[in-house]
Parts: sequence; structure tokens; C-alpha cells
Amino acid sequence: MIEFRYRGREISREDILYIRALIERHPQESRRTLSTKLCEAWQWRQANGALRDMVCRGMLLMLERAGQIELPPVSYVRHNPLANRARPEPVRIDTTPIQDRLRNLQPLEFELVRRTGKEPLWNSLLEEHHYLGYEQPPGEHLKYLVWGQGRPVACLAWSSAVRHLRSRDRYIGWSVEARRRNLRFIAYNPRFLILPKAATFCYTSLNN
Repeated sequence: MIEFRYRGREISREDILYIRALIERHPQESRRTLSTKLCEAWQWRQANGALRDMVCRGMLLMLERAGQIELPPVSYVRHNPLANRARPEPVRIDTTPIQDRLRNLQPLEFELVRRTGKEPLWNSLLEEHHYLGYEQPPGEHLKYLVWGQGRPVACLAWSSAVRHLRSRDRYIGWSVEARRRNLRFIAYNPRFLILPKAATFCYTSLNN
């Protein structure tokens, strides 16, 4: 009999009893360790083989709030460097407008700048020129700078797809099971920016 459901996983009464017994057998262990042990016991893994530790911890917290289990006290509060993150500082770049045909900017270079010394430049350009400003892309993500004539002309970002998106799922036409199976193959484009004036080209020349 299904008692609860969390992130697509059905949780039976037997599962809840197993979790209670696991906590009783390891009374001194942290919530994180208990989550790891439960993932290993259930073989609860991501598509890449990694344990679904964060999802499991969320499930345990849900069960505790529902009064089904009692977790040990929180032993460690992780510092979140994003909680009070300062906005990206402006970065000086060449702001001379590029008035030319797109073909004359070739070749364009797409550079992956995630976790490199150029990532602050990407962040700064989004903060200054994108109408939504800079926000850290959700989940796993990649950041690309596009260079033309040695200058940044565009910024792109790709991140993990959101779990539920009705319009997307309806357009694709997949079932709930198909979504669970294939979601990892979809990327989300949270930001796209062509820089104004400082590094762009004359739009009227696109068809010339």
C-alpha cells in the first residue's frame, strides 16, 4: 500500500518501517549519513550512478514533518555562500559600437568559462546588460562567452531542466514515465544575451 510519494518515488508502509529501523540502528549518525545509507540500501541513484542523496534528504524531512519518523538533531549547518552574495562588479570592456556585417565578425569563438577566470566577466555582463540581471543558473550549468574580433559579443547559459513544465511536457507529448526517464537529456537556456553597443553588430546588415 502506498503511504506517500516523493519526487516520483512511492513510499510504502514497509519503507517507513525500514527507515525507522535504520535510524534506530544508527542513533549517533548524522542525517546526511543516514541518507547515504538509505540510498545505498535502496540503490537509489541518478542516471550517472551518483547517489540521490539530496533528494533522499528531502524525502526524510517530508516524512519527519508528516510525523512518520524522527530524525536526529541537525549536527551541522552548511554555510551558504549564495545567501548573501554580492552583485557582480562592473568590468570595463571596449564599448565602441561594431557597425559591420555579421560575416565580418567571423570566426566567432564560443568559450566555456564556467569555473574559469573569465566567469566573473560573464556574470558582470549579465548583471549590467540583461533585463533580468544576473542570477546564478539553477542546478548543474554551463556558461559560454562568444567572442568576435577579440571582444565579447554574446553570453549563453545552459542548465539542468526543471522537473515539471506543463507547456514543455505537453508539446513533447511524453508520459510521466517518459519524462522521468528522459529529463536528464534536456537542457534549459536560462540566459541569452547579445551585448548592446559595447559588442554587437549592425542588425540591419544581417540579410546583406
